[in-house]
Amino acid sequence: MKKIESVQNPFIKSLVQLQEKSKVRKQNGTFLIEGQREIDLALKGEYEIETILFLPEIISIESLKELVNRQINTIEISKEVYQKLAYRDTTEGIIAVAKTKLLALKDLKLSKNPLILIAEGLEKPGNLGAILRTADAANIDAVIIANPRTDLYNPNIVRSSVGCLFTRQIAVGSSEEIIAFLKENNINYYSATLQNSTSYHTQDYTKPTALVVGTEATGLTEIWREDSTSNIIIPMQGEIDSMNVSVASAILLFEAKRQRGF
Repeated sequence: MKKIESVQNPFIKSLVQLQEKSKVRKQNGTFLIEGQREIDLALKGEYEIETILFLPEIISIESLKELVNRQINTIEISKEVYQKLAYRDTTEGIIAVAKTKLLALKDLKLSKNPLILIAEGLEKPGNLGAILRTADAANIDAVIIANPRTDLYNPNIVRSSVGCLFTRQIAVGSSEEIIAFLKENNINYYSATLQNSTSYHTQDYTKPTALVVGTEATGLTEIWREDSTSNIIIPMQGEIDSMNVSVASAILLFEAKRQRGF
């Protein structure tokens, strides 16, 4: 088994670039996954793992074989190298190099009565990670990112989603492309917005449904508001007129799940 002990190793330097730069991830078509649960979920989500790096002081060969029960290039690394690559404060001694997916709308496999969450223009990785956790908790068909402003394989998204990046179907596209996709598949879409809206709990989400959320700062663009099945709002009872987008997503998704009897 190969062993790398120096942070000056060219391969380790390339992984640092992969961790830090979206441009490098896009050019290489790879990204890093840290943690046993996250790697396990990525494997279950049919992500292709190219290389596993592990710190034997933290994770044993036996535990590694239990987690990765297939032929994957494996490299033992030193504590210094691991600390250079690790993104999280808490550590599990294992990092994987995985291939990204295209995340195309055409590749989504939807149920007969799908429930989808669409997020437009979000740029904070923590919000996207939290939304992906909620999507997994609600067991929805897919999350679609409209006009993405952050790299979905950003290490902070992988971390904050606690691996749920790999458990739901995800697609990206422009708002125009996504609306065309929804209409082609006869999916109603409900846009969460302050303008010309009705209370979210008055709508029927038992049919094929997409719930659409935008940024807290600017909300959804006009294209989502002008031709939606309905514009919806979560009534605020305090002084502010909006809430964190991940919290709003959870409220809307679980109302839809409640209506569907789950």
